[in-house]
Amino acid sequence: MTPAADELQALPIPKENFFQRLWHNRVFLLMVAPGTLFLIIFFYIPVLANVVAFQNFQYSDQGFIYSVLHSPWVGFQNFTFFFKSADFWIVLRNTIGYNLTFLLLNFFFAIFFGVVMSQMRNQRLLKVYQTSMLFPYFLSWAILSYFVYAFLSADKGIFNHMIQAMGGTPIDFYNTPWVWPIIIIFLGVWKGIGYNSILYFATAMGIDPSYYDAAMMDGANKWQQIKNVTLPHILPVATLMLILNIGGIFRSDFGLFYLIPKSSGSLINVTQTFDTFIYRALTTTNDIGMSTAAGLLQSVVGAALIIICNWIVRRKQPESALF
Repeated sequence: MTPAADELQALPIPKENFFQRLWHNRVFLLMVAPGTLFLIIFFYIPVLANVVAFQNFQYSDQGFIYSVLHSPWVGFQNFTFFFKSADFWIVLRNTIGYNLTFLLLNFFFAIFFGVVMSQMRNQRLLKVYQTSMLFPYFLSWAILSYFVYAFLSADKGIFNHMIQAMGGTPIDFYNTPWVWPIIIIFLGVWKGIGYNSILYFATAMGIDPSYYDAAMMDGANKWQQIKNVTLPHILPVATLMLILNIGGIFRSDFGLFYLIPKSSGSLINVTQTFDTFIYRALTTTNDIGMSTAAGLLQSVVGAALIIICNWIVRRKQPESALF
């Protein structure tokens, strides 16, 4: 290398200021601008309305902003009222109980079916399985509620026709609470398992085939290949999904818990979750302050759970942490 080249290398590279960096990356910034505006308008600005959780909110005809500015401040009274209500423990039990069950079952079955599909060699049959498993994910709960009603209706349901054909007594499913935890768990897993398994299937298909070749040369059978090659490679994705799902443990699928049971009053004790409670509080009692307090509690606890779980994962396995 010539002395002139050495001198050029020794010269310091000038640093760009903030505006120069913006101009340098203007194309990329324009690409993300629509999504950024969407998040700001529909996610970040509405966060300011959480102040309603600390007010005795009284809506005025002069608009929402005027109502917020002139509603009396009550501090944590809305939270205290929510915690002391008879519905709180039912809502907490159902929300956490169902979500933990969904978390465990979806985690197991999604990994199981994702690994099984990755081992299939018949591509036509694989596409049939993928389509049939993914199809329920794209059906809305409003549509599925009519299918469920066709099976469970007291007078015209398929299940009751089968029970009567065998000499049994028809069951009024929409007034029989004990069967609904089974129905809800089955539908929740059935609808989401296709999407979740596709994530693990795509991860498994991205594994370098040389790992499997090396395992076969060492005499590993199919189960040993899955155990020692496939599962370790999909572990980071599984950990990431676990962190995100734990963060949503205080949330529930509104359509599953409200539309599927047809909002039956006799099923409240087994179908009431935070989301349905907030909706009913808004539509029946018009208690906007307490509803906002319940929603804010969901978000704060969910964010805290994500931070805690990510901290634990980062200490044990840094490469699998979310941040």
